[in-house]
Amino acid sequence: MTALQRDRGTAKPPARTAPAADAARAGRSPRRQGVRRHWWFTPWLYLLVPLGLLVTFTYLPIADMVGYSFTDWDGISPERNNVGAENYTDLFTRPELFKVFLVSGVYLIAAVLQICLALYFATVLSFNTRFRNLFKGILFFPYLINGVAIGFVFLYFFRPHGTLDSLLALLGIHGNHLWMGDPDLVNKSLAGVSVWRYTGLNLVLFLGAIQSIPPHLYEAAALDGANRWQQFRHIIAPSIKPVISLSAILAVSGSLAVFEIPYIMTGGANGSQTFVIQSINMAFKFDKFGLASASAVVLIILILLVTWIQRRLVPEERVELS
Repeated sequence: MTALQRDRGTAKPPARTAPAADAARAGRSPRRQGVRRHWWFTPWLYLLVPLGLLVTFTYLPIADMVGYSFTDWDGISPERNNVGAENYTDLFTRPELFKVFLVSGVYLIAAVLQICLALYFATVLSFNTRFRNLFKGILFFPYLINGVAIGFVFLYFFRPHGTLDSLLALLGIHGNHLWMGDPDLVNKSLAGVSVWRYTGLNLVLFLGAIQSIPPHLYEAAALDGANRWQQFRHIIAPSIKPVISLSAILAVSGSLAVFEIPYIMTGGANGSQTFVIQSINMAFKFDKFGLASASAVVLIILILLVTWIQRRLVPEERVELS
């Protein structure tokens, strides 16, 4: 063996630089690593359009609305005078403006009833029940109907000598009830329509959550002798707790922002005016856009406050199903 061959055999390969060695150990080239660092903003390019739409059509209008709430703008005149917190003072000191919260309380009670009914039907239909798919369709169908159509249908349902009075007469309850004209009955009647319409939505939410529970939990409970109520109490209710919490948030916010059904059926007459109907009337009927904007700001704050309180009282927990 010559000296040249010995030198070649004992020659050491050139040492790699630290970044190149790290990139080689990670299985990628230094050039590719540099490209990835260079394109760190790529995800933001995909979010640019939805964020732009969100800011344009949500946050900017809210900012304008907050600005209008401190003025006496009538919605037409180019002049806007700053009145400070006068609009907010009117909302909480004038009884005729504050009593709409009592109407929202009726819808809140109806929302609790709606959640209980949806939870009951979802639990029953999650087991092997005859014609359960038919019952699912029947209960969910009202939610698919347009709200305007529902309003006109129930106008005939609640009219004097109408469908409801005829059904009550078959049960031996006679008399002509002013379901839409009596202030003691109108809000209860309208809240009943909301229960009929939105129970199907909560039913679907609860059914989806219940069907995600592993079947072997029911089998183990049945072997231990648990009945249906015990299975609901110890398996179903803890497992779908996040969905129940979500439904509670939607119920509270919905009861504060009721608009469609009472506006179509009564227009807010006979003591059925809700918070949203009152705000719309102040803006477009009495030309008080500043006061209406303050009312809308108060509504947003109330919904956020109720959601925060609910999150504090019932913190979100990760449910492990095994």
